[in-house]
Amino acid sequence: PSPKVATYDLKPEMSAYELTDALIPEIKKAEVDFVCLNFANGDMVGHTGVMEAAIKACEAVDICVNKIVTTALEHNYTTILIADHGNCETMINPDGSPNTAHTTNPVPIILIDKDLKAIKDGVLGDIAPTILKLMGIEQPEKMTQHALI
Repeated sequence: PSPKVATYDLKPEMSAYELTDALIPEIKKAEVDFVCLNFANGDMVGHTGVMEAAIKACEAVDICVNKIVTTALEHNYTTILIADHGNCETMINPDGSPNTAHTTNPVPIILIDKDLKAIKDGVLGDIAPTILKLMGIEQPEKMTQHALI
């Protein structure tokens, strides 16, 4: 759970380290087929408008993602890094005021796998079909988007 603080700039790392420390042993067990993890740091700290805190939030997530991806690769997991919106990448509006809202900037999808070296361009709706394909699960007909691999 997220820490109980008045505003997240007071604890920009939030619970990222604790989440990572809890997840890594589970990845090492290799007992589950799918894990979904949300690092909310960039979003929640970005809403505060405090640049220094947003930088610390991103640094914490960077450290944690490195540990998770490294462990996932060692245990033959595929990792997909995705965001549904931006926030802390645009902290200052052109007039110099703080931007505390979600942005409409494009967000990347990064797929990390020992064998897959490229993915197609796509949209957020392509993530679920991609996950199904990676897991060898047939895509339902009512799911109209396409896998990126």
